[in-house]
Amino acid sequence: MAERATAVIAYDGAELLDIACVTTPLALANMIGGPRDPYRVQVLSLHAAPIRCETGLTLQADGALEHVLGPVDTLIVTGGLGHQRAADAEPLLRQVRRLAATSRRVASVCTGASVLAAAGLLDGRRATTHWRFAADLARRYPRVEVDPDPIFIRDGRIATAAGVTSALDLTLSFIEDDHGVPLARQVARDLVTYLQRPGNQAQMSLFTAAGEGNRTVQQATGFITTHLDADLSAAAVAGHVGVSPRHLTRLFDTHLGRPPARFVRQARTDAAARLLESSTLPVSEIARRCGFGSAEALRQSFVGRYGISPTEYRARFSRPSPSVAAT
Repeated sequence: MAERATAVIAYDGAELLDIACVTTPLALANMIGGPRDPYRVQVLSLHAAPIRCETGLTLQADGALEHVLGPVDTLIVTGGLGHQRAADAEPLLRQVRRLAATSRRVASVCTGASVLAAAGLLDGRRATTHWRFAADLARRYPRVEVDPDPIFIRDGRIATAAGVTSALDLTLSFIEDDHGVPLARQVARDLVTYLQRPGNQAQMSLFTAAGEGNRTVQQATGFITTHLDADLSAAAVAGHVGVSPRHLTRLFDTHLGRPPARFVRQARTDAAARLLESSTLPVSEIARRCGFGSAEALRQSFVGRYGISPTEYRARFSRPSPSVAAT
Protein backbone atom coordinates (compact mmCIF):
# COMPACT_ATOMS: atom_id res chain seq x y z
CA MET A 1 0.00 0.00 0.00
CA ALA A 2 1.32 3.43 -0.97
CA GLU A 3 1.73 6.05 1.74
CA ARG A 4 1.97 9.81 1.70
CA ALA A 5 4.86 10.44 4.08
CA THR A 6 4.39 13.74 5.88
CA ALA A 7 7.20 15.21 7.97
CA VAL A 8 6.14 17.86 10.49
CA ILE A 9 9.20 19.71 11.80
CA ALA A 10 9.01 21.18 15.30
CA TYR A 11 11.44 22.76 17.75
CA ASP A 12 11.53 24.24 21.24
CA GLY A 13 8.99 27.03 21.48
CA ALA A 14 6.71 25.55 18.81
CA GLU A 15 2.99 26.25 19.07
CA LEU A 16 1.03 23.10 19.92
CA LEU A 17 -1.99 24.17 17.86
CA ASP A 18 0.21 24.70 14.80
CA ILE A 19 1.22 21.05 15.08
CA ALA A 20 -2.20 19.61 15.92
CA CYS A 21 -3.99 21.55 13.16
CA VAL A 22 -1.85 19.61 10.69
CA THR A 23 -1.61 16.18 12.28
CA THR A 24 -5.24 15.80 13.38
CA PRO A 25 -6.91 16.39 9.96
CA LEU A 26 -4.49 13.95 8.32
CA ALA A 27 -5.18 11.31 10.99
CA LEU A 28 -8.92 11.80 10.54
CA ALA A 29 -8.55 11.43 6.77
CA ASN A 30 -6.96 8.03 7.36
CA MET A 31 -9.68 6.94 9.78
CA ILE A 32 -12.68 8.28 7.87
CA GLY A 33 -11.78 7.64 4.27
CA GLY A 34 -9.43 4.71 4.38
CA PRO A 35 -7.62 6.09 1.31
CA ARG A 36 -5.51 3.75 -0.77
CA ASP A 37 -2.51 5.95 -0.02
CA PRO A 38 -2.98 6.99 3.63
CA TYR A 39 -0.96 9.68 5.32
CA ARG A 40 1.99 8.55 7.42
CA VAL A 41 2.72 11.50 9.68
CA GLN A 42 5.82 11.97 11.78
CA VAL A 43 6.58 14.89 14.06
CA LEU A 44 10.34 15.36 13.89
CA SER A 45 12.96 17.35 15.75
CA LEU A 46 16.73 17.52 15.62
CA HIS A 47 18.17 14.50 17.44
CA ALA A 48 14.59 13.45 18.30
CA ALA A 49 14.75 15.87 21.21
CA PRO A 50 11.54 16.46 23.21
CA ILE A 51 9.64 19.47 21.92
CA ARG A 52 8.87 22.00 24.65
CA CYS A 53 5.86 23.86 23.28
CA GLU A 54 5.33 27.51 24.10
CA THR A 55 2.17 26.57 26.03
CA GLY A 56 4.26 24.60 28.53
CA LEU A 57 3.48 21.09 27.31
CA THR A 58 6.21 18.80 26.03
CA LEU A 59 5.81 16.50 23.03
CA GLN A 60 7.91 13.46 22.33
CA ALA A 61 9.19 13.57 18.75
CA ASP A 62 8.51 10.57 16.53
CA GLY A 63 12.04 10.61 15.24
CA ALA A 64 15.22 12.50 14.49
CA LEU A 65 15.00 14.88 11.56
CA GLU A 66 18.54 14.09 10.45
CA HIS A 67 17.76 10.35 10.25
CA VAL A 68 14.95 10.74 7.70
CA LEU A 69 16.41 9.78 4.36
CA GLY A 70 13.52 10.96 2.23
CA PRO A 71 12.03 11.72 -0.04
CA VAL A 72 8.91 12.73 1.85
CA ASP A 73 5.68 13.65 0.15
CA THR A 74 4.96 16.76 2.25
CA LEU A 75 7.36 18.71 4.47
CA ILE A 76 5.75 21.12 6.94
CA VAL A 77 7.56 23.47 9.33
CA THR A 78 5.47 24.54 12.29
CA GLY A 79 5.50 27.95 13.94
CA GLY A 80 5.78 29.27 17.46
CA LEU A 81 7.60 31.85 19.52
CA GLY A 82 10.80 29.86 19.13
CA HIS A 83 10.79 30.43 15.37
CA GLN A 84 13.67 32.91 15.28
CA ARG A 85 16.00 30.65 17.26
CA ALA A 86 15.05 27.87 14.84
CA ALA A 87 15.69 30.16 11.86
CA ASP A 88 19.16 30.94 13.24
CA ALA A 89 20.06 27.26 13.74
CA GLU A 90 22.11 26.16 10.72
CA PRO A 91 21.87 22.40 11.54
CA LEU A 92 18.08 22.66 11.35
CA LEU A 93 18.17 24.75 8.18
CA ARG A 94 20.50 22.24 6.55
CA GLN A 95 18.03 19.41 7.16
CA VAL A 96 15.10 21.51 5.95
CA ARG A 97 16.91 22.28 2.70
CA ARG A 98 17.90 18.64 2.24
CA LEU A 99 14.38 17.26 2.61
CA ALA A 100 12.72 20.14 0.77
CA ALA A 101 14.83 19.41 -2.31
CA THR A 102 13.01 16.13 -2.94
CA SER A 103 9.59 16.80 -1.37
CA ARG A 104 6.50 17.12 -3.53
CA ARG A 105 5.09 19.80 -1.25
CA VAL A 106 6.77 22.14 1.22
CA ALA A 107 4.78 24.24 3.68
CA SER A 108 5.02 26.34 6.80
CA VAL A 109 2.52 27.25 9.47
CA CYS A 110 2.52 30.67 11.13
CA THR A 111 6.04 31.83 11.98
CA GLY A 112 7.46 28.64 10.51
CA ALA A 113 7.75 30.85 7.42
CA SER A 114 10.84 32.33 9.08
CA VAL A 115 12.54 28.94 8.91
CA LEU A 116 11.67 28.48 5.24
CA ALA A 117 12.83 32.02 4.50
CA ALA A 118 16.11 31.52 6.37
CA ALA A 119 16.66 28.34 4.37
CA GLY A 120 16.25 30.36 1.15
CA LEU A 121 13.11 28.48 0.12
CA LEU A 122 10.90 31.58 -0.08
CA ASP A 123 13.24 33.79 -2.11
CA GLY A 124 11.30 35.39 -4.94
CA ARG A 125 8.04 33.87 -3.73
CA ARG A 126 4.87 35.31 -2.30
CA ALA A 127 4.33 34.14 1.28
CA THR A 128 2.31 34.86 4.39
CA THR A 129 2.71 34.43 8.12
CA HIS A 130 0.84 35.46 11.25
CA TRP A 131 -0.17 39.10 10.84
CA ARG A 132 1.64 40.08 14.03
CA PHE A 133 5.00 38.90 12.63
CA ALA A 134 4.58 39.84 8.95
CA ALA A 135 6.49 43.13 9.11
CA ASP A 136 9.40 41.45 10.89
CA LEU A 137 9.51 38.67 8.27
CA ALA A 138 9.56 41.23 5.46
CA ARG A 139 12.34 43.21 7.18
CA ARG A 140 14.55 40.20 7.88
CA TYR A 141 14.06 38.56 4.49
CA PRO A 142 13.65 41.28 1.81
CA ARG A 143 13.77 38.74 -1.02
CA VAL A 144 10.45 37.32 0.15
CA GLU A 145 7.22 38.98 -1.05
CA VAL A 146 5.33 39.01 2.25
CA ASP A 147 1.55 39.42 2.12
CA PRO A 148 0.06 39.64 5.63
CA ASP A 149 -3.58 39.41 4.58
CA PRO A 150 -4.41 35.88 3.33
CA ILE A 151 -4.89 32.91 5.64
CA PHE A 152 -2.70 30.85 3.33
CA ILE A 153 -0.81 31.22 0.07
CA ARG A 154 0.25 28.50 -2.35
CA ASP A 155 3.08 29.53 -4.65
CA GLY A 156 3.96 26.55 -6.79
CA ARG A 157 4.87 23.59 -4.60
CA ILE A 158 5.50 25.81 -1.56
CA ALA A 159 2.68 26.93 0.73
CA THR A 160 2.61 29.21 3.75
CA ALA A 161 -0.23 29.49 6.25
CA ALA A 162 -0.98 32.49 8.45
CA GLY A 163 -0.96 30.70 11.74
CA VAL A 164 -2.79 28.56 14.28
CA THR A 165 -6.21 27.54 12.87
CA SER A 166 -5.30 28.58 9.31
CA ALA A 167 -3.23 25.38 9.31
CA LEU A 168 -6.57 23.55 9.26
CA ASP A 169 -7.54 25.33 6.07
CA LEU A 170 -4.24 24.58 4.37
CA THR A 171 -4.29 20.93 5.46
CA LEU A 172 -7.87 20.51 4.25
CA SER A 173 -6.81 21.91 0.89
CA PHE A 174 -4.04 19.28 0.76
CA ILE A 175 -6.56 16.51 1.53
CA GLU A 176 -8.87 17.85 -1.17
CA ASP A 177 -6.01 17.85 -3.69
CA ASP A 178 -4.96 14.32 -2.75
CA HIS A 179 -8.30 12.58 -2.25
CA GLY A 180 -11.07 14.86 -3.47
CA VAL A 181 -13.74 17.10 -2.00
CA PRO A 182 -15.91 14.40 -0.31
CA LEU A 183 -13.15 13.23 2.03
CA ALA A 184 -12.02 16.78 2.81
CA ARG A 185 -15.63 17.76 3.52
CA GLN A 186 -16.11 14.84 5.91
CA VAL A 187 -12.89 15.66 7.76
CA ALA A 188 -14.05 19.27 8.09
CA ARG A 189 -17.39 18.14 9.48
CA ASP A 190 -15.71 15.95 12.07
CA LEU A 191 -13.52 18.91 13.05
CA VAL A 192 -16.60 21.17 13.16
CA THR A 193 -14.89 23.67 10.90
CA TYR A 194 -15.22 25.17 7.44
CA LEU A 195 -14.44 23.29 4.26
CA GLN A 196 -12.22 25.22 3.82
CA ARG A 197 -11.97 28.97 4.02
CA PRO A 198 -10.55 30.40 0.79
CA GLY A 199 -6.82 30.94 1.07
CA ASN A 200 -7.17 34.62 0.25
CA GLN A 201 -9.69 35.26 3.02
CA ALA A 202 -8.34 37.90 5.37
CA GLN A 203 -6.59 36.80 8.57
CA MET A 204 -8.17 39.53 10.67
CA SER A 205 -11.87 40.26 10.53
CA LEU A 206 -12.64 43.87 9.72
CA PHE A 207 -15.34 43.69 12.38
CA THR A 208 -12.96 42.83 15.23
CA ALA A 209 -9.68 44.50 14.28
CA ALA A 210 -10.80 47.83 12.86
CA GLY A 211 -9.32 50.99 14.25
CA GLU A 212 -7.41 49.66 17.22
CA GLY A 213 -5.79 52.55 19.05
CA ASN A 214 -7.78 55.47 17.62
CA ARG A 215 -11.21 56.45 18.90
CA THR A 216 -12.27 58.34 15.76
CA VAL A 217 -11.42 55.39 13.52
CA GLN A 218 -13.24 53.05 15.89
CA GLN A 219 -16.33 55.24 15.75
CA ALA A 220 -16.15 55.45 11.96
CA THR A 221 -15.69 51.72 11.43
CA GLY A 222 -18.41 50.97 13.96
CA PHE A 223 -20.79 53.20 12.01
CA ILE A 224 -19.78 51.61 8.71
CA THR A 225 -20.20 48.01 9.82
CA THR A 226 -23.64 48.67 11.32
CA HIS A 227 -24.98 50.78 8.42
CA LEU A 228 -23.78 48.88 5.38
CA ASP A 229 -26.82 49.82 3.29
CA ALA A 230 -26.46 53.56 4.02
CA ASP A 231 -24.52 56.31 2.28
CA LEU A 232 -20.94 55.47 3.28
CA SER A 233 -19.05 57.99 1.21
CA ALA A 234 -16.02 59.52 2.91
CA ALA A 235 -17.96 62.76 3.32
CA ALA A 236 -20.93 61.02 4.97
CA VAL A 237 -18.78 58.98 7.37
CA ALA A 238 -16.59 61.97 8.20
CA GLY A 239 -19.67 64.04 8.97
CA HIS A 240 -20.94 61.34 11.31
CA VAL A 241 -17.73 61.34 13.39
CA GLY A 242 -17.14 65.11 13.18
CA VAL A 243 -13.96 65.36 11.10
CA SER A 244 -13.16 66.44 7.58
CA PRO A 245 -13.07 63.83 4.77
CA ARG A 246 -9.36 64.55 4.27
CA HIS A 247 -8.58 63.98 7.95
CA LEU A 248 -10.66 60.79 7.98
CA THR A 249 -8.68 59.48 5.01
CA ARG A 250 -5.39 60.24 6.79
CA LEU A 251 -6.59 58.39 9.90
CA PHE A 252 -7.69 55.35 7.90
CA ASP A 253 -4.41 55.22 6.00
CA THR A 254 -2.44 55.46 9.26
CA HIS A 255 -4.41 53.00 11.38
CA LEU A 256 -5.92 50.60 8.83
CA GLY A 257 -3.56 50.88 5.89
CA ARG A 258 -6.40 51.59 3.49
CA PRO A 259 -8.64 54.55 2.57
CA PRO A 260 -12.26 54.69 3.76
CA ALA A 261 -13.71 53.60 0.41
CA ARG A 262 -11.64 50.42 0.39
CA PHE A 263 -12.60 49.62 3.98
CA VAL A 264 -16.28 50.10 3.11
CA ARG A 265 -16.02 47.81 0.10
CA GLN A 266 -14.28 45.10 2.09
CA ALA A 267 -16.74 45.40 4.98
CA ARG A 268 -19.69 45.06 2.61
CA THR A 269 -18.10 42.10 0.83
CA ASP A 270 -17.25 40.29 4.07
CA ALA A 271 -20.79 40.86 5.39
CA ALA A 272 -22.15 39.42 2.15
CA ALA A 273 -19.92 36.37 2.59
CA ARG A 274 -21.36 35.76 6.07
CA LEU A 275 -24.92 35.95 4.68
CA LEU A 276 -24.03 33.60 1.82
CA GLU A 277 -22.72 31.09 4.36
CA SER A 278 -25.57 31.33 6.84
CA SER A 279 -28.74 32.17 4.91
CA THR A 280 -30.76 31.21 1.85
CA LEU A 281 -31.41 34.82 0.85
CA PRO A 282 -31.16 35.51 -2.90
CA VAL A 283 -27.89 37.08 -4.00
CA SER A 284 -29.76 40.19 -5.13
CA GLU A 285 -31.24 40.65 -1.64
CA ILE A 286 -27.83 40.11 -0.01
CA ALA A 287 -26.40 42.75 -2.34
CA ARG A 288 -29.13 45.20 -1.30
CA ARG A 289 -28.70 44.56 2.44
CA CYS A 290 -24.94 44.99 2.22
CA GLY A 291 -25.10 48.26 0.31
CA PHE A 292 -24.22 47.15 -3.21
CA GLY A 293 -26.12 48.81 -6.01
CA SER A 294 -26.71 45.53 -7.81
CA ALA A 295 -25.92 41.82 -7.74
CA GLU A 296 -23.32 42.48 -10.44
CA ALA A 297 -21.57 45.07 -8.24
CA LEU A 298 -21.45 42.46 -5.46
CA ARG A 299 -20.10 39.84 -7.86
CA GLN A 300 -17.28 42.11 -9.05
CA SER A 301 -16.28 43.01 -5.48
CA PHE A 302 -16.52 39.38 -4.39
CA VAL A 303 -14.32 38.09 -7.19
CA GLY A 304 -11.77 40.77 -6.39
CA ARG A 305 -11.65 39.83 -2.69
CA TYR A 306 -12.17 36.05 -2.69
CA GLY A 307 -11.31 35.01 -6.23
CA ILE A 308 -14.67 33.29 -6.80
CA SER A 309 -18.23 34.46 -7.47
CA PRO A 310 -20.88 34.72 -4.73
CA THR A 311 -22.68 31.71 -6.21
CA GLU A 312 -19.52 29.59 -6.14
CA TYR A 313 -18.76 30.73 -2.59
CA ARG A 314 -22.24 29.74 -1.40
CA ALA A 315 -21.97 26.33 -3.08
CA ARG A 316 -18.74 25.58 -1.24
CA PHE A 317 -19.29 27.17 2.16
CA SER A 318 -23.01 27.46 2.77
CA ARG A 319 -24.16 26.16 6.15
CA PRO A 320 -27.57 27.83 6.68
CA SER A 321 -29.44 27.15 9.90
CA PRO A 322 -33.25 26.99 9.81
CA SER A 323 -33.60 30.11 11.97
CA VAL A 324 -31.24 32.20 9.83
CA ALA A 325 -32.67 30.88 6.57
CA ALA A 326 -36.15 31.95 7.62
CA THR A 327 -35.09 35.47 8.61
